[in-house]
Amino acid sequence: MCGIAGWVDPARPVEASTVRRMTDTLAARGPDDAGLWAGPDACLGHRRLAVLDPANGQQPMLTTDDRDEAVIVLAYTGEVYNHAELRLELERLGHKFRTDTDTEVVLHACGQWGSRAPERLNGMFAFAVWDAPRRRLMLVRDRLGVKPLFYARHGGGVLFASEPKALFASGMVAPAVDTDGLRDFFASVRTPGRSLFTGVREVPPGCLVLVDHRGVRERPYWTLAARPHADDLPGTVDRVRGLLADITDRHVRADVPIGALLSGGLDSSALAALGHRALPLRTFSVDFAAPFVPDRLRATPDAPFVRDMVAHCGFDHRDIVLDSAALTDPTVREAVVAARDAPATGNMDASLYLLFKAVREHSTVAISGESADEVFGGYPWFRDPVSADYPWRYLTGRSGTYQALLRADVAAELAIADHRFAHYRQALAEVPVLPGEAGRQRRMREVFHLHFTRWLPDLLDRKDRLSMAVGLEVRVPFCDHRLVEYAFNTPWSLHTFDGREKSLLRAATVDLLPPSVTSRVKAPYPVTQDPAYDQAIGEQARDLLASPNAAVWTLLDPSRLRGRLSRTPDQATRAGIDFALSLDVWLRSVEVKKL
Repeated sequence: MCGIAGWVDPARPVEASTVRRMTDTLAARGPDDAGLWAGPDACLGHRRLAVLDPANGQQPMLTTDDRDEAVIVLAYTGEVYNHAELRLELERLGHKFRTDTDTEVVLHACGQWGSRAPERLNGMFAFAVWDAPRRRLMLVRDRLGVKPLFYARHGGGVLFASEPKALFASGMVAPAVDTDGLRDFFASVRTPGRSLFTGVREVPPGCLVLVDHRGVRERPYWTLAARPHADDLPGTVDRVRGLLADITDRHVRADVPIGALLSGGLDSSALAALGHRALPLRTFSVDFAAPFVPDRLRATPDAPFVRDMVAHCGFDHRDIVLDSAALTDPTVREAVVAARDAPATGNMDASLYLLFKAVREHSTVAISGESADEVFGGYPWFRDPVSADYPWRYLTGRSGTYQALLRADVAAELAIADHRFAHYRQALAEVPVLPGEAGRQRRMREVFHLHFTRWLPDLLDRKDRLSMAVGLEVRVPFCDHRLVEYAFNTPWSLHTFDGREKSLLRAATVDLLPPSVTSRVKAPYPVTQDPAYDQAIGEQARDLLASPNAAVWTLLDPSRLRGRLSRTPDQATRAGIDFALSLDVWLRSVEVKKL
């Protein structure tokens, strides 16, 4: 995986030095190489993390005509898992290849099929294609939005990049935040295509953007469709197992060291066990130096289940143990905020960043169980699907704890409850249903669709930003669109046939796992409950309160944060204090438009 940036403007010459500045901000995403291609009205930049054919595959990559002039120019990031099959098809059509990279396959696919090429790709990707003869730019993002891609209009052209910070480096796009962006953030919703920043669009998942003399046009090349499910229970379990086996086999292919994130839960354990059959995997888990304390979300620690998996499968395993000094280090908080171009969400972001940083010392690529809960209905609220709000209303965080810290005038201006309700109605209107579908089955289709389009994108963005900030490629096999489409159209009665969460995933992989893992109750990603952590962030919050001109007070009420500090530490209190500290870091680097 890599980072891309560029500038296209048919109305004026573009400056390569500008795109070089943009690309330089993405150095962490691509520490192995840098490249730039410049034409009179287009310039594409690239930072490379070499995963396939490291000795070759430098980008931007291009095809040329008989006069050695550029025809198709590609800046690409991601992995296309069916590149071998596509290569054979393209070779039969007369295409010649110089490398073993998936990048070159995408390049020739775009030359052969144009804007229909993305439909043929299976993977996680974001790329820009400049068609020089037609003077047309095409921006493409994968179906689920695993890889990020942003763009902003400027004059008669467009600037684009893997991350907003690269757009800001151009000097032509301001890091400004307006009411719409703040509403989405505090309402804990994600409007497809909208970013936090004024004038910056995110290419929606499953969409492409065309830029030429006719203007800028977004259009989908894939949507999640409702289809009848024909398989019975045994057939469904077999189909899920077959898909998972094929998917994991493709995901563990690389020319660099590859590992797996392992929590001892069903999702990561199933992937690691399947992947280990194809390639001996090194596994990694996160733990904390402080003793585990059970709470309402986590009855048991991960460690015993991780040990059972290691013993059962014979993984080469490493525990990544984090202490509160590292988790509360202000430089770590600043790195996390810089990576996300947004405020961090509690100590989970810091621990993920530190975990990825430690994994990167041993592996260039890691597979993750992210999105299994969305695909197989693993969250508790899937079994209590409220009909008047987003199902994840149960969670504290931006939609509750963070809002409680807002100044009264800011909260009134944002009108978060109204925005959230309108957003929810809009999201429901997009859900595809079968003719005559009603009752519980229709509601569960809505719940799945809401998770895929409004919840999962935020998790994928966090995973991408925090891992790529340390040059680690994290792959998410459960986001394979074939599995997503199949699970989306599987009746809820089959998803819960044994009365538990993720029944199909458990049945499809039960022969690979020890009984302790298959019987384990779902537990979320772990967080520290160390009193030393609470003490450290409390001291930092008091320092913040002693600075009346701190940026954070443009949005938050200091008296409300002070009230948090007077409470007995719990998850919500800790989340609120963490958020105030990271919000202050973020607000120092952005301009908040007058509310």
